[in-house]
Amino acid sequence: MKHLLVIGYLWPEPKSSAAGSRMMQLLALFLDKNWKITYASAAKNSQYAVTLENLGVEKVSIQPNDESVNTWLAQLDPDAVLFDRFMMEEQYGWRVAENCPNALRILDTEDLHFFRKARSLALKANRDLSKADLFSDEAKREIASILRCDLSLIISEAEMDLLLKTFKIDENLLFYLPFLLEEIPPEQQENLPEFSQRKDFLFIGNFLHEPNWDAVRFLKESVWPKIRKDLPGVKLHIYGAYAKKKVKQLHNEPEGFLVHGRADDALEVMQSARLLLAPLRFGAGLKGKFVEAMTVGTPSITTMIGAEGIGGSLPWSGEIANTADELAQAAIQLYTREKRWLTARKNGFAIIKNRFQKNEFEPIFMQQVEHLLKWLPAHRERNFMGSLLQHHTLQSTKYMARWIEEKNKK
Repeated sequence: MKHLLVIGYLWPEPKSSAAGSRMMQLLALFLDKNWKITYASAAKNSQYAVTLENLGVEKVSIQPNDESVNTWLAQLDPDAVLFDRFMMEEQYGWRVAENCPNALRILDTEDLHFFRKARSLALKANRDLSKADLFSDEAKREIASILRCDLSLIISEAEMDLLLKTFKIDENLLFYLPFLLEEIPPEQQENLPEFSQRKDFLFIGNFLHEPNWDAVRFLKESVWPKIRKDLPGVKLHIYGAYAKKKVKQLHNEPEGFLVHGRADDALEVMQSARLLLAPLRFGAGLKGKFVEAMTVGTPSITTMIGAEGIGGSLPWSGEIANTADELAQAAIQLYTREKRWLTARKNGFAIIKNRFQKNEFEPIFMQQVEHLLKWLPAHRERNFMGSLLQHHTLQSTKYMARWIEEKNKK
């Protein structure tokens, strides 16, 4: 039985974020292939985290900047290590390389953090994204992490394109792996609430994620007043985990702008709404809210950034617009026109079927893992930049960690 170690940024919360759902899909993939899994994290326990032990996954709490992790890694001796976001590779990657030198090192980027940050800076400056925004210190850190790993999982085709064409990353170090879903059976599609059984608009998203907070403010200030003017009796329901005071203060019943906080069942509230309204103005990766909405037959209104990487060449499950006026008009039309709404719903089912099938991506990914396990020394020989970044003169994070270790001892 092969052994996978996952070093997690957080304990997985699939009901709180798309990142949590993504991690659960990866764990299920390895469990299906009879891998033993150990999930380790230095994060605090959360009441919303999934109970890993019930899945047969060993849960281990580890300490950052602690040399005891070295001994533990050497004893564990996993076949592969999966880093949950580049920050975990920065913090623990050198320890894994020293104590588990034969372990395949995989980075799950979740999304390209530097890409999201670059778009955020451009938005705040009220200008288009530039190459200077992309070539940031954050980009250097994240791409160095990609180069140090044997394989990096990229969730969006747009991000694959960026890494290959703009940053010239070797394609052998990257693997496109989107959300892994099952096809929605026709009988399940037919049992979903119809147009006349649904009402109101919905926004949902984890508020620890900055693009969601920005989108809700944009809705409140610029988009929702225009929709409400034409549809005075309609409401917008805002759901999301970790809603702080600044989010809750936007609640306004007379305006039909209702902030509810965490949803006990995201899919249930999604399928009761007629439309998902989520005008994301920056971000990266794939936005799980839109894919989840498609699974329950709920069309959506979003921006080009919100829809990025999801539909490919297929028609969108709803409408795509970018300005406040365009978003409002698209939302009003789709909300009131049943025939158009039904077409959008069918488009969503087609996207799920043709773009995110687990049975299509799982075999080729596991084949790649097995191939790299067999030919790892040769694979690493071809990645000179990766070996260069492992050199002691370029490992500032390693020596910072050791300095903190010594300081803690004193």
